[in-house]
Amino acid sequence: MRWRGASVGVLMAALAQQANAHPDRAPAELPTVDVDAPRRAAKPKPQTRRAAQRPKPGAARAATNLTPAATAAAAPSGAPNVGSGAPRPQGMASEVVISGEEINARPATRPGEVLEAVPGLIVTQHSGEGKANQYFLRGYNLDHGTDLALFVDDVPVNMRTHAHGQGYADLNWLMPETIGRVDVRKGPYFADEGDFASVGSVHIGLVDSVPKAIAQMTAGSFGYRRFFGMDSVHVGDGHLLIAGEAGRYDGPWTTPDDAKKLNSLVRYSQGTATDGFSITGMAYANRWTSTDQVPERAITSGLLGRYDAVDPTDGGKTNRFALSGRIAGSDDAGSWKANAYVVKSQLDLYNNFTYALRDPVNGDQFHQHDDRLMLGANASRTLDGSFAGRPMETTVGVQTRYDDIALALSYTAQRAYLSSVRSDKVGEGSVGLYVENTVRWTDWLRTTVGYRGDYYQTHVYSLINGNNTGDASASLGSPKFRMVLGPFYQTEFFLGAGYGMHSNDARGATTTDDPNAPGNRIESSPLLVRTKGAEVGVRTRIIPRLDSSLSLFMLNQDSEILFSGDAGDTEPSRPSRRYGFEFTNHYRPASWIDIDADLAMTHARFVGTDDGQATTYAQLVGLGAPAEVLRGNAPGNYIPNAPSMIASAGITLGEKTGWFGGVRWRYLGATPLTEDNYFRSTATSVFNGRIGFRDANGWRIQLDVLNLFNTKANQISYGYGSLLKVPADQLYQACYPSGGTSTVPAQVCQTGVMDRVLHPIEPLTFRVTVAGTF
Repeated sequence: MRWRGASVGVLMAALAQQANAHPDRAPAELPTVDVDAPRRAAKPKPQTRRAAQRPKPGAARAATNLTPAATAAAAPSGAPNVGSGAPRPQGMASEVVISGEEINARPATRPGEVLEAVPGLIVTQHSGEGKANQYFLRGYNLDHGTDLALFVDDVPVNMRTHAHGQGYADLNWLMPETIGRVDVRKGPYFADEGDFASVGSVHIGLVDSVPKAIAQMTAGSFGYRRFFGMDSVHVGDGHLLIAGEAGRYDGPWTTPDDAKKLNSLVRYSQGTATDGFSITGMAYANRWTSTDQVPERAITSGLLGRYDAVDPTDGGKTNRFALSGRIAGSDDAGSWKANAYVVKSQLDLYNNFTYALRDPVNGDQFHQHDDRLMLGANASRTLDGSFAGRPMETTVGVQTRYDDIALALSYTAQRAYLSSVRSDKVGEGSVGLYVENTVRWTDWLRTTVGYRGDYYQTHVYSLINGNNTGDASASLGSPKFRMVLGPFYQTEFFLGAGYGMHSNDARGATTTDDPNAPGNRIESSPLLVRTKGAEVGVRTRIIPRLDSSLSLFMLNQDSEILFSGDAGDTEPSRPSRRYGFEFTNHYRPASWIDIDADLAMTHARFVGTDDGQATTYAQLVGLGAPAEVLRGNAPGNYIPNAPSMIASAGITLGEKTGWFGGVRWRYLGATPLTEDNYFRSTATSVFNGRIGFRDANGWRIQLDVLNLFNTKANQISYGYGSLLKVPADQLYQACYPSGGTSTVPAQVCQTGVMDRVLHPIEPLTFRVTVAGTF
């Protein structure tokens, strides 16, 4: 929303007032980023949106549009520039802006966990240090990113039609020290958010420069080593930023991860996020061995230790090379921005989740290969105007993307090739057009109406089965609406509603022949899936120095159909419905203390009946399947791995120099693991801590203590059937007797022993970091 009639003097006074009212957060983990490129001279204009600069740490989570002055104050004048684009006005109570300082003030085990600064988001890992994280938000097990859209420097991270899972979002190449700000939105209420953004979107902006070179070394438990460096120099009218890291990690596993990572970033920028440009190049490579999840019965029986692996040859390797550019400008009519990117990535992944269920001789390991070139470009134009004498802002935009993908799924034994399941060449393109109009009707009422149209087209060429070669296309229109009431006594009320979508794997939309049983016809799945959401919320600062928000939301999905990379076909599911609330608090009682606490609760259920599961269960009962096969297979409406409660809290202490520290707590409540709720995960409650010292010259030493109380919890748990090729698994012995013929029906053997299958959290871990500036 553009604010009319506010003079530059009034805005500057408001900035000063806001800075006094909200002192800085605890000291940043990095030196303040410096941008000294001159701002383009222009006629003074009314405040359009929050300033382009990164907000001060103390203002990062503050409500950003309580008043015109507060909007500007969220990013104070003279703060460093972040080159991923200008932040947008807050349109919902659940929107937050998180500074890079706050991100880096949090101890984290791996790069993706820095996103746990997003209220209500849990980030886990169930398989090795090079595989994408698993995400949980608003009652969703988002797998590796299915309905959570992630962007770094305006480049999408989610990979569609991916070998391992739709929306695969790997952030292991992200260097936390290069993060300038994080913009968070939730729900399908924003016209410029498309695929994978139904539950939420996270836009990560990178820094443009640093005033001094940074050198950092970290060493810790279980063979953890990391070396990081970053520096910037003036080149012409802009800055050249260079950053890189090298690291390795074994982990507590009996079979060491032996993860080895190399990462680099080069970035040239001029101007600011609203009037300037940047060009960014990235390169990343990683290889590792992984300890995948293991069945609980193997641990409780003593067959395996807590950190053992069933198949010690699981793991993988990956690389990513990216080049992107963005440009933005403003004029008397409004503003505009555009960006383009090209990403070349590759992944080879070896997993074994069911052990000896499919192949009792060689085991169930499989290899997934993904090799892609992703191209995209986006552009938008924002025009200032008026409607019936009231200030109005209209934005129109276009978003395009094309993926050229080579995919393969094969069966392996100790990474040795056995047979191919499927191999495909896929070309998938999309175009999204959107328009959004905001009118400020009164000083206390603002409405935003938007519409988005998406068109997808794909061609799949099967190298193995011509029946699965085909074309598919689909389009969806998605109306959006938001309304803001206030401020009333430093309090605003928000309402949002809209339609959204996510794409399904292109192979699932063209496959008609079962890859595992050629000649067995299966139904194709839709290419695009509709979601519908609504949310009401309130954000208040009525208590001095306390920023609180409460959001009540609901989200319905027509189907949670996903392509199963493990099987090579689709797994259709029923429609789903979720509703819940998020309660977020951030308190800054003094310049040296920062407290936050978040709570999210969700009720998640499938809608309708699962006739297929009911039929399967009845067949197993009729075949006389034992209890260890039947349990967890009954039909029900619970959504597996849908968390009902997520909570976090933390306190950070310290000034810009001297001693600093903090403690953080994260909690993931128990979740159903099967549709009948027979199997449930146990809750995970973990504390992390940090203590350190920073001098006035920028030198820093810190100790991170992860899993502070050595909690024996699980990163994640699942509930499904498997077989272990050991005497203790009696079903395996009955199905595949030595020297005899089995009398157990094949369907019972192929279902396996139903059990919790889990991946434990790392035990008490220490990491020491020494950093200096030069």
